Amino acid sequence: MAEPNSLIAHLIELRSRVLKAVASVFIVFLCLVYFANDLYHWLATPLQDVLPDNAQMIATDVASSFFAPFKLTIVLSFFIAIPMVLYQIWGFVAPGLYKNEKRLVAPLLLSSTLLFYAGMAFAYYVVFPLVFAFFTSVIPEGVVNNTDITSYLDFVLKMFFAFGLSFEIPVAIVLMCWTGMTTPAALRAKRAYVVVGAFVLGMLLTPPDIISQTLLAVPMWILFEFGVIVGGFYTRAKDDEKEENGVE
Repeated sequence: MAEPNSLIAHLIELRSRVLKAVASVFIVFLCLVYFANDLYHWLATPLQDVLPDNAQMIATDVASSFFAPFKLTIVLSFFIAIPMVLYQIWGFVAPGLYKNEKRLVAPLLLSSTLLFYAGMAFAYYVVFPLVFAFFTSVIPEGVVNNTDITSYLDFVLKMFFAFGLSFEIPVAIVLMCWTGMTTPAALRAKRAYVVVGAFVLGMLLTPPDIISQTLLAVPMWILFEFGVIVGGFYTRAKDDEKEENGVE
């Protein structure tokens, strides 16, 4: 009877953690929903700053003027509540980890959150002004750039996810080195392939222009090098631990 009871206890704990994570997102949403239009205005600032005088953003659908800011608020609420969501995941997983695993995994959870935020900030403050300035500079003569607010929202959210996930490269490398899937030396030997792969991913994840492609590929390459350095420390820590425990 112990095993079924243990399974039920884990399911109850999982449900509790999921509800707390959802509640944290909902609480943040309630705090932000009143400012939904202001948040959208802030999000659209990089494009509005470079639009010609005769251009403006428009809403082509009847309800898009409501749903676009509402959708942004939901997504932003999840982004802000990510630390709480990860904390609930950690609270559920941590009891099943060894002490050394907790010591190694905890910094990864914190760094993954900060890196995701850094990727979004890099996209908003560095990439968007350059990309939108380029797009508006190549508008054909006689064409007015009246961007639909829903299309703009979908575009920037994809860019946020692309840059946020690409900034997680160091965490992925550390995990691969820690689990023994690869080693820092093996990754350094494949550096040329990584650089080419970064530019290919930049081409696939960003608009078809060399500026945004480079702005994503170069940080990915730098983050790869950083991840290899940090992965070396994790690998040595794991080797030292094996020596202390007498494991070859």
